[in-house]
Amino acid sequence: MITAQRPLISRVVLFAALATSLAAPLAADALPKIRVAASGRTFVAEADKPFVPFGVNYYRPGTGWAPQVWKQFDAEATRRDFARLRELGANCVRVFISFGSFYSKPGVLDDDGLKKFDQFLAIAEEAGIYVHPTGPDHWETLPEWARTDHFANETFLRALEDFWRLFAARYRGRNVIFAYDLKNEPAVGWDSADMRSRWNAWLKQHYASPVDAAKAWGVDAATLNWGEVAVPPRKDVPGSKLLLDYQHFRDERADDWTRRQVAAIKAADPNALVTVGLLQSSVPAAGGGAHWPAFRPSRQAKLLDFLEVHFYPNAGGLYDYTKPEDEQRNLAYLESVVREVAAPGKPVVLAEFGWYGGGALRLRNGKMSAPGAEEQQARWCRRAVETTAGLACGWLNWGFYDHPQANDCSQLTGLLTVDGKLKAWGAEFQKLVARFGGHEIPPAKLGPRPALDWDRNITSAKATQEFRGAYLNAFAAGK
Repeated sequence: MITAQRPLISRVVLFAALATSLAAPLAADALPKIRVAASGRTFVAEADKPFVPFGVNYYRPGTGWAPQVWKQFDAEATRRDFARLRELGANCVRVFISFGSFYSKPGVLDDDGLKKFDQFLAIAEEAGIYVHPTGPDHWETLPEWARTDHFANETFLRALEDFWRLFAARYRGRNVIFAYDLKNEPAVGWDSADMRSRWNAWLKQHYASPVDAAKAWGVDAATLNWGEVAVPPRKDVPGSKLLLDYQHFRDERADDWTRRQVAAIKAADPNALVTVGLLQSSVPAAGGGAHWPAFRPSRQAKLLDFLEVHFYPNAGGLYDYTKPEDEQRNLAYLESVVREVAAPGKPVVLAEFGWYGGGALRLRNGKMSAPGAEEQQARWCRRAVETTAGLACGWLNWGFYDHPQANDCSQLTGLLTVDGKLKAWGAEFQKLVARFGGHEIPPAKLGPRPALDWDRNITSAKATQEFRGAYLNAFAAGK
């Protein structure tokens, strides 16, 4: 890790800001604190009552795409939405924090965004809904200072630590906050000036000399420009020790990124729960190879209170309901991902999931998908929850409303239509809450499943395809 000593004056200014933030008048909480259960694999509230996060990722239609959650914040509309969510049994909303509304300058939280978030928390608390804020992202513009490598640039990483110290200090002890999600779908980049510098520092830590590295990689040491070794091309090289070293380096970069932010949050609020919303490809059960985003669940689990993963059915291409066999193919893929995330034994939330229903999707290539009925959407989503129950212990649908302005599946993933009519999936969601919510969900009992060879799969996309085929066969054979 490349670090530099922080000037003392910056720490003094920072903690003065923290004191000011802590003095902000905030309402007392009426909701009990959510904790990880003694079993380590589920959540509980007061008196050890089971808590199952069931809800949505919250944004409103009519605010553009990406949605302007805060720049177009409507408190009364949010209040109505939350009352409706409670009618459906929801108890949690995940919401995106943006650089543009909360952190336009490093080291200083934006007052206007904080006031809106304070309102948001108060409205949620009135409705009995927990809030799951996701760390600063580009949804409402990215300031110039943040247009850099978010995983390797030291100046940016320090600013991110400062954000969490300030934000978590302001909301310390607020039970209405279920947990902090560090970032939506993080992926360590492949090549940048910062990555090259850190890569060469990593090599010097792991190899005594260029001769040792060359021997491991099967190349001539004379060809290595030690200290300025190039990043390998982003392409599959099955069995390549050089590519595997680079993937392991990216693993460690992801660990460092998570560790630093968790430490910043815990320093400000030791009782806060922290997680990160992983891409489904973080488990190389599909795609894989050089396009793996890093963030290995078994490593991340050591740093986080619980794990989250997102999933959309894309095994073999866009799932459009026209081929019955595609449902089982995607359910097997889903199980393989969540099973791997659950393997470390910590709670798992499927923090984004869902699929379209009630029409056809406008695809980015200008074409339309096959129409999907509301009942088909409801069936897929119900099967997704049933397939992961006992591996996961919480589910957050992607979206509350359909969002016609979106340029992806969000057009039709809601529990409600864009004009607020309950969809078949909304009605099914309510039944699932009654079935799983508030109950201790026993561990899933699966039949034999193939083991995932991580090192092989993160150097070969073909290996991931072979694994997914083997998993499908095991899945089809029955639990």
